[in-house]
Amino acid sequence: MPINGADDQIAAVRAFNRFYTRKLGVLDQHLGKSPFSLSEARVLYELAHRDDLAAKEIGNELGLDPGYLSRIVQSFDEKGLITRTPLPADRRQYQLSLTAKGRQTFAKLNLGSQNEVAAMLARLSTGDATRLTQAMATIEAVLEQRQTAPASVVLRSHRVGDMGWVISKQAAAYAADYGWDISYEALVAEICAQFVKSYDAAREHCWIAELGGEPVGSIFLVKATDELAKLRLLQVEKKARGFGVGRALVEQCLQGARERGYKRMTLWTQSILVAARGIYKSAGFELVATKPHHSFGHDLVGETWERDL
Repeated sequence: MPINGADDQIAAVRAFNRFYTRKLGVLDQHLGKSPFSLSEARVLYELAHRDDLAAKEIGNELGLDPGYLSRIVQSFDEKGLITRTPLPADRRQYQLSLTAKGRQTFAKLNLGSQNEVAAMLARLSTGDATRLTQAMATIEAVLEQRQTAPASVVLRSHRVGDMGWVISKQAAAYAADYGWDISYEALVAEICAQFVKSYDAAREHCWIAELGGEPVGSIFLVKATDELAKLRLLQVEKKARGFGVGRALVEQCLQGARERGYKRMTLWTQSILVAARGIYKSAGFELVATKPHHSFGHDLVGETWERDL
């Protein structure tokens, strides 16, 4: 039997769950206006944010019935959203990865969800929105009881050999994650070559992020005009994601631009680069222009983001 007061607590939690699922519009098991169920969207999310997950791992973490998960995986495979590779240790189990089409699909789904939540928050006052998000953070912290060991991120200046590392890692990452062709590698090589040839230490810089003495990320500060700086080639290796490396690099680039006398910073990115866009937005950048284009073997939507320093 529950102890005194537990019945009321249980009822309160269940009532909140019913209210919140209705509020988010997922009571009918579909996420917003997308063709995906809530469970399908969660599987896409896990695959977009973690490397080469086994189907069994996803099922265990999300609490999905194996048969139901199998049907989701089969549907994703038929739609060309994922690749399936048998695990060497157990050929009955599969390692799952998103294809370029899968990542584009997730980016569209993620943007739709973000817009829906933004519309919900827009109806609230600033104070109420703050109270709401703080309450959510409290709920998450209490239920998760997470204990994460802080990682030591070191940002250093570029040195001989780093440009080759940047070119190789950028080209390989975007080919694997988004299916971009070798023309992107050529673009990165041109940017790095021009940076080295015309390097002005008083106005420009490159930072390399290290974890445990190993390079895991990079960012470039490049002169556009006397007052306008460019942020270029933000990159974080998959194994280093989740440690705040990307945010640390962007903050360092902003600080470096201020110290060098710039008044404003601009950057160019793509609409499908969800994680990077999130970092830019949290760092105070605003989307100021979009333009569809065909580059790197794909139809893309280029975005210009800017902020004052």
